[in-house]
Amino acid sequence: MTLTVLFCVDPLRPRRVDPHFAREAAAVRDHYGEIALVDHDALRRGDAEAALRAVPRDLGPVWYRGWMLTAAEYAAMAGLLRKRGTVLLTHPEDYRRAHELPGWHDTFAGLTPPSVWRPLSPGQDPGDLEELVRPLRGGPGVVKDYVKSRKHEWDEACFVPDMNDPARLRGVVVRMIALQDAFLSGGVVVREYERYLGDGEARVWWVDGEPALVGPHPDSPDVEPDPELAAVAPAVRALGCRFITTDLARRADGEWRVVEVGDGQVSDLPSTVDPMDLYAHLPVPD
Repeated sequence: MTLTVLFCVDPLRPRRVDPHFAREAAAVRDHYGEIALVDHDALRRGDAEAALRAVPRDLGPVWYRGWMLTAAEYAAMAGLLRKRGTVLLTHPEDYRRAHELPGWHDTFAGLTPPSVWRPLSPGQDPGDLEELVRPLRGGPGVVKDYVKSRKHEWDEACFVPDMNDPARLRGVVVRMIALQDAFLSGGVVVREYERYLGDGEARVWWVDGEPALVGPHPDSPDVEPDPELAAVAPAVRALGCRFITTDLARRADGEWRVVEVGDGQVSDLPSTVDPMDLYAHLPVPD
């Protein structure tokens, strides 16, 4: 069988791949793979039928490469595809486990900052945050939702100088929730803050438990870190997901730490990386 990948469609030119993924789609085509187009906007609207209208039936096993989806949106896509004879190689439960912090956090205990979380709907009051953060050791913290932070509004909606200051903690959490608005994913997360060295993060792409590509993080595409993976690999394998990423940074004491875990289908590939350095490692089902 050939490698088949579902890419997001260009919303302005619906017969073409979204420009952000055009390099990757060209790489798949150039190496005799097949692509099909998914309407990401329709998935976000909850209209899976419209989103998959251009996907041929009976494609068999496929990968998705596109913009982030919620776990529910991904599950809706997977369910409809399966009815049409196409199977996503990442199961919906595996997508959720890698994509949302509560799914992977405990597996990476000791390798990532200790965190607590609470499920919330967009706009919902976060409740008693002093009780939420009691398991943490205090000091500075970082606030995010299950998937993303507002790091570009660092002082306003991300960083808490002292988690023992309930007013400041609540202010940052409430502001994060407000800025995320309808895009709040899962709920609120509070993490212990760790200071990292300023030499850039590494993004490691794992396929079936093995490091397929070690490259830069999209925020620092020209940096080529060389992270230590010996401690991380067992946790990746224990998580049990076929295609994930780990973002690693060196803490001030020199130890490499897991900053984030993500599903490989929706993790951004830096423009400085040749797409075939990744796609050559994606399994082609027999």
